[in-house]
Amino acid sequence: METYLKKGYSPQWINQRLKSIEVRKELTDEWHRRGVNEGKEYAILTNEITEAWSGHKVKDYKKLKGLKKDNLRDNMSNLELVLNMLAEATTTEISKEKNPQGFDDSKRIARQGGQIAGNTRKEIEERTGKPVVTSKNARDLLDEARNEALESGDENEE
Repeated sequence: METYLKKGYSPQWINQRLKSIEVRKELTDEWHRRGVNEGKEYAILTNEITEAWSGHKVKDYKKLKGLKKDNLRDNMSNLELVLNMLAEATTTEISKEKNPQGFDDSKRIARQGGQIAGNTRKEIEERTGKPVVTSKNARDLLDEARNEALESGDENEE
C-alpha cells in the first residue's frame, strides 16, 4: 500500500488494486486445485480472460498503454481494474461449480468468465458513449487525478 501511495495512486484505487490481488490469488488457487500448471498455462488462461473482457490480448493491451515491463493491472483505470476483477472472480465461481479437470476445461471456463465481464464493459460503453479500455496508463491517470485535485482546490478558494 505504501509503495502505491508513494507513487501517487489514490486511496480508492489502491483499495481496488489490493482487492484485485486477493481475487487473483483465489483464481490461481482454484487453477492449482484443477491441475493447471503455473507459468505458461496460467499466462494462457489469463490471456483468455483478458481478451474476453477487454477485447485485447494481454500483449496488445500492454502495447495500447505503452507498457513494456510494467504491470498491466498497475496501469488500469478504476473501471478497467473492476472489470478485470469481475472477470477473474466470475471465472473462479464458474470453476468451483463446474469442477473442470485440467487446462483445456479451465480454458473454456476462463473464456466464459471473461465474456461476462466483457458484456458488462460493452453495456457501460453503450450507456456512457466512451470506451472503458483506453491507452491511458498509470502516469496519465495520475496526472489527471492531480489536475482534478488542483482544479477542485482552486474552485474551493473562489
